[in-house]
Amino acid sequence: MFHVVLIEPEIPPNTGNIGRLCLATGSRLHLVKPLGFSLEDRQLKRAGLDYWDEVDVRTWDSLAELKRAQSSSSRYFFLTTKSGRAYYDVRFHGGDFLVFGRETKGLPENLLAKNMDDCLTIPMHGTRSLNLATAVAIVLFEAMRQQR
Repeated sequence: MFHVVLIEPEIPPNTGNIGRLCLATGSRLHLVKPLGFSLEDRQLKRAGLDYWDEVDVRTWDSLAELKRAQSSSSRYFFLTTKSGRAYYDVRFHGGDFLVFGRETKGLPENLLAKNMDDCLTIPMHGTRSLNLATAVAIVLFEAMRQQR
């Protein structure tokens, strides 16, 4: 099982789509507060279709709280445009945490600075970023492909 972590997600349909991705891959979705919406939001549920209630979703008050609840050997990868290391250059293991930031700002600079060796990027040309749900799908399905 992989873990998808969204730090302060802002757009309900993105989170709904990511929830569906997690269900489709047998992954757990972790939402780190504050959320830019309610988990009862109809746009969230519309994007998650009738699957939302089946998604293995956990909410946390902080990333530190999430990490304290996990094994100290857990691996975390932080997705950012500010890294030169491509996501496909990593050998993912079941149980890895894939951490994504807010749609408008990405991950906080201080978090990236503390975790530079574990920062990954999706190489792209002609744009500075992708839709959050698209980015999660790219990395999550690569991790799944490696586990086949």
